[in-house]
Amino acid sequence: MNAPSRPGARHLPPNLRIIHEDRDIIVVDKPAGMLTMATDTEKERTAYFALTDYVRKGNSKSRNRIFIVHRLDRETSGLVIFAKSEEAKRTLQERWAETTKIYAAVVHGRMDKASGLVISHLMESGVHKVYSTRDTTQGKLARTAWKVVQERGEYTLLEIELLTGRKHQIRVQMADLGHPVVGDRKYGAGGDSFPRLALHAKSVTFAHPFRGQSMTLTAPVPAAFAQLVGRIGQDEPKTGD
Repeated sequence: MNAPSRPGARHLPPNLRIIHEDRDIIVVDKPAGMLTMATDTEKERTAYFALTDYVRKGNSKSRNRIFIVHRLDRETSGLVIFAKSEEAKRTLQERWAETTKIYAAVVHGRMDKASGLVISHLMESGVHKVYSTRDTTQGKLARTAWKVVQERGEYTLLEIELLTGRKHQIRVQMADLGHPVVGDRKYGAGGDSFPRLALHAKSVTFAHPFRGQSMTLTAPVPAAFAQLVGRIGQDEPKTGD
């Protein structure tokens, strides 16, 4: 929970949790269903809007502001980094390729080996749906590493490292493997009634934009995932190929 003593904390929605804050950055655990930033149809129910209100302590005339470093899909929960200055934003974005981004995902079915690397080229259609293409001149290179954490029934919990940052990358590539993310209405299996997308940005490692030290921040895997694979960390991980 957000500490009640944080100045401005009462201006935050209860499901948006601050993981780390200092004079230069704010890192939050964004809930599933919340946009990172505004769209044409939604301006206020976003992490950006809530955090702007937070740093202004509800004073709309305040000059305090935040800057978007990256974003998560609305359906995905987990860690999002915001900067408190243009310089901090620029520094973090310039080093983004060196940032380690780890996700937890529950997918349909059981993998045929303990770990793997997916490499494909992705394009976006006119209806904003991403798909794989063999045309390497048109598609953008996407690389995703995964490993099995635990399994139960026909569900598998994966730890996924995002090696590139393409739109809907994990969702499309897992579906291409025949193991769509549970709860994915856009790329997933028909008839999937799980109430949320089982994808969570659980860890990020990056260099602080000014102090330079390496920081690793984590957000717990949502309790809802245990409905699919059991208590996280209790089952034996799959071994062997």
